Amino acid sequence: MSLNHHTPGEAVQPVRQASEEADVLEIYPGASMAPRVKPRPRRRLTGSDAGMATAEYAIATLAAVGFAGLLVFILRSDEVRGFLLNLIRTALALP
Repeated sequence: MSLNHHTPGEAVQPVRQASEEADVLEIYPGASMAPRVKPRPRRRLTGSDAGMATAEYAIATLAAVGFAGLLVFILRSDEVRGFLLNLIRTALALP
């Protein structure tokens, strides 16, 4: 159902309404007569993020444990162990 009363093929002209403040060019005729939509009250978010710090600490701890496990796995390999021992020997060797 349309509020525009025009025949098909006819160009739709915006309706001008008289106003004390200024001339208002209404793009959708009848839109100013529609009931206003009441904004919903905003609810405060108190308590919705309770425990977020604990969850963040848990995630950070899991990431640290995973990184430590990966580091231990890498450092136990023979190639890395030999490289580190060679690096320490050369650093301690006096010229």
